[in-house]
Amino acid sequence: MPDILFSHSYYYPLDKKQWENKTPYPPLGTIYAASYLRENGYSVSLFDTNLRSDPFAIEKKIVEEQPSYLVIYDDGFNYLTKMCLTTMREAAFEMIKIGKQHQCKVIVCSSDSTDHFDKYLDAGADFIIQGEGEVTLKELIDHLQNNQTFELLQGIVYRKEAETVVNPKRAVFKQLDEFPMPAWDLVDVESYRTVWAEKNRELSLNIATTRGCPYKCNWCAKPIYGNRYNSHTPGYIVKHLSFLKENYGVSSFWMCDDIFGLKPNWVQEFNKELKANYLSISYVIQSRVDLLLKEDTIDALAESGLKEVWVGAESGSQKILDAMDKGTQVEEIHRATELLKDKGIRVAFFIQFGYLGETKEDINKTIAMIKELLPDNIGISVSYPLPGTKFYDKVKDDMKLKANWTDSDDLAMMFQGTFNSKYYKKLHRYVHKEFRKSKAIANFKEILKNPLSLSIQKIRSLLSYFYYLPSSLLDRVILNNMEHTN
Repeated sequence: MPDILFSHSYYYPLDKKQWENKTPYPPLGTIYAASYLRENGYSVSLFDTNLRSDPFAIEKKIVEEQPSYLVIYDDGFNYLTKMCLTTMREAAFEMIKIGKQHQCKVIVCSSDSTDHFDKYLDAGADFIIQGEGEVTLKELIDHLQNNQTFELLQGIVYRKEAETVVNPKRAVFKQLDEFPMPAWDLVDVESYRTVWAEKNRELSLNIATTRGCPYKCNWCAKPIYGNRYNSHTPGYIVKHLSFLKENYGVSSFWMCDDIFGLKPNWVQEFNKELKANYLSISYVIQSRVDLLLKEDTIDALAESGLKEVWVGAESGSQKILDAMDKGTQVEEIHRATELLKDKGIRVAFFIQFGYLGETKEDINKTIAMIKELLPDNIGISVSYPLPGTKFYDKVKDDMKLKANWTDSDDLAMMFQGTFNSKYYKKLHRYVHKEFRKSKAIANFKEILKNPLSLSIQKIRSLLSYFYYLPSSLLDRVILNNMEHTN
């Protein structure tokens, strides 16, 4: 029987929008922790919740294996876990309850439990780990196994005589290459491949080259790694990629760093390592437009196999970018997009509506930017206050009825913005329709210039124009009416 049963609390089928995408990724942070504990002498197993819809299913695993510890260790590299969705929180509470019913010591490490530790302790958890968890978890279990006092351990929260005790936080681990490779053998990779194949997609796996982010966007929560960052060496990452390609036949990857390629010359060295190892891959990243414009970064990314980059464009209004402390310029969004497209790299924008002080003029600037630059994809959200951010502190007094979204498609305004939730949900749909129409027009112009560029994809795009035209006109009328009645 294993000493530790690892699990986590994200269930793709309980998040309708994400499940419909059919692009689930294994719980990378969870299997990093499992690997580290295994390397230090503990037997471990995994109950992967990603492809499940029932938190009660863990009971069978617990009965079969009778672990001493149930560790609910969320994947801190997955941005969905940072959103602290209430559906997943409730699932975690059920798992805690089941673990306690079977005499497990229950330990939780997640963004949500870091922000709301009392809720998890009330649900029955014995310990909450705050921040980066591997080293803290090992030390905690070492102490529990040896009946040693844990009162001085950094990074834990627990109850003592009905009082909540919050120990000092632990500094993040700097020498990331000292961590063993994640325990991929615990993951049923083929079950992920099957889900991806439902939409005729090639399986992609997730890799993290860094931990943390040094930028100070005032709405961005960083409950696990804080405002610092540390990097794996390019050699470690190429070794990891080679292992996954050799063992699972995967050559497409999601680099799930908050910001990829932060360290100067890292991207260039990564490109050299790939070439030295004759390793050909394709990958997707998240980045910042100002970072992409440094030196020959885009050239090195293109050579190394980058196929798509998601940039935090957020807004087409410089006023809003400045209010967010984003540290980027609208002009940089334009320049980076043009350079990436010139290199054949797909560009996708994260867009955020509803920030404090946003006006109709700011919204129009954002829509105009999208239609002018025509990224390959867009992801639209509304400003979402999370504990520990300056933005949260500004609006927390307004957040009386709701403090977290139910799922990632909730899009509720939880504070008093310029417009209400109904307006922003309608705006979300309208902007997507305007984006698709603009793409159709661009494809039509391209076909006129070069008839040989005609493809099934472009034909579908052209037809979509007539599909979206009437509904987008109606949406615009509705939005105008909502503006005057808001």
